[in-house]
Amino acid sequence: MDLLDIIFLAIALAMDCFAVSIVSGVLGGGMLRMAFLFGFFQAMMPLLGWLGISHFSAQLEAYDHWIAFSLLLMIGCNMIREAFSPEEEDSGHQHFNPNQLRTQLLLAIATSIDALAVGISFACTGYQQLSQLVLPLVIIGVVSFLFSILGNKLGTRFGKAIARRLKPELLGGVILILIGVKILVSHLFA
Repeated sequence: MDLLDIIFLAIALAMDCFAVSIVSGVLGGGMLRMAFLFGFFQAMMPLLGWLGISHFSAQLEAYDHWIAFSLLLMIGCNMIREAFSPEEEDSGHQHFNPNQLRTQLLLAIATSIDALAVGISFACTGYQQLSQLVLPLVIIGVVSFLFSILGNKLGTRFGKAIARRLKPELLGGVILILIGVKILVSHLFA
């Protein structure tokens, strides 16, 4: 792969991070830690796929899309359920909190599972040594980090207008489920 291919690949991988970061911004989620986690996991998953290719790549490819779909479905359904639950009287506290480390880790893992397949493709397209992967992994991580920051800023900027029209948890839940369905469908029919 040449540099331009790697940049386009990184942008494609960052799209799920971007969408989830917009939702996080709408809900008032913190930007830097989530962006770091998204970038980190987007960069590490291809490495894990590359490392695992010789040992258990077939098993990994057979289930990675189901894992991503299940995580995103679980989080999305929880957000939708909470959108319709009664508001807490005392503080207007949101049930789904994008600032929680646990939530951010689950989202980072779920949105980066697709990148495992990228690592497997790296192994199949001539990346034989770890040193050859450094540049692609850095590019993938940095692009995901930057797209996550941009998404969060857009969500924060336009979040009040969105929140006035509909419940942000409902929108976020639907978006997460749609991302999960996209991952599942793309793997099942690829």
